[in-house]
Amino acid sequence: MKQLAITGKRECSILSKDEPLIKGNFVKVKIIVAPMCTEYKSYINGDKSDCLGHEAAGEVVEIAQAGRVKVGDRVVVMPQYSCGSCDLCLKGDYIYCLDTLDALKECGSKTGLATYAQYCIKQDWLLLPIPDDISYEHASMACCGLGPSFGAMENMNVSAYDTILVAGMGPVGLGAVVNGVMRNAKILAMESCKYRADLALKLGAMVVVNPNDPDALAQIKSLTNGKGVDKAIDCCAVPAAESFLLKATRRKGHVSFVGWGGHLELGNMVPDGLTLQGSWHWNLSDSSKMLKLIKKSAPLLDNMITHRFPINKAADAFEVQASANCGKILLFPWE
Repeated sequence: MKQLAITGKRECSILSKDEPLIKGNFVKVKIIVAPMCTEYKSYINGDKSDCLGHEAAGEVVEIAQAGRVKVGDRVVVMPQYSCGSCDLCLKGDYIYCLDTLDALKECGSKTGLATYAQYCIKQDWLLLPIPDDISYEHASMACCGLGPSFGAMENMNVSAYDTILVAGMGPVGLGAVVNGVMRNAKILAMESCKYRADLALKLGAMVVVNPNDPDALAQIKSLTNGKGVDKAIDCCAVPAAESFLLKATRRKGHVSFVGWGGHLELGNMVPDGLTLQGSWHWNLSDSSKMLKLIKKSAPLLDNMITHRFPINKAADAFEVQASANCGKILLFPWE
């Protein structure tokens, strides 16, 4: 099978690999579409790897035993190889599992972990069935496209009564705009890249504030009667943006962090009575909500997905990601 590898600084190639093997409740999935995420940073830095990608949608082509899916099922491949039996997994918070499995060892396989490839392996309970009226492309947004901010908004109980500030209009932040719009919340965005600022407005953000403007905080305050936003989501992991959100959120407000990294300074957390929360993904018990969201937001997802590339044009895809002039980019391993 074809599998993408980063071979040097701004260099990648297509490798020929053995197709993966499966055992037990592991399933072999033919990857139809693989949304691209932060792997482009490794491409820019020259961090060599032949195990790329962590989100996908595809078709079940082989099962080792009867279980939750069957050959021919259309599925979203959820991230991680969680144990499925610890308290976190049983409660649906599998993403936080501390006992993740060695999938290759479990299956006696040399391949199957990458999604920038033609096949992958996954436990059947971590495959989300795709309804017939949802496309592979839209369904693939259940992972990093819509997933991080969906989980954050579920935890913050975002509703039409809320004004939400989202920092960073990369694909995760754009997904937060979509999530907020679908909840009828008032969405304010922070972004300095004109392409992404314009895209955020197209998706339904009320206004986009440039964080480099010296009066950025005053702009947010003026839009919220001087009190600050009800809730905020950091999608960029930039320390300055994280601190900004604490200042821009009203007293007794809620701030959620989905961006990885950063260095948070607590600032006015205590005197303002803020609730701060880290949020990685979403709870599996909300699968039906996620699928309803995807179906309802289809026109917005068509705008959020800005580029599509066959796997042999992956270098071009990485370069577009590095330019920031894009929304979510999709990779197609069979084209």
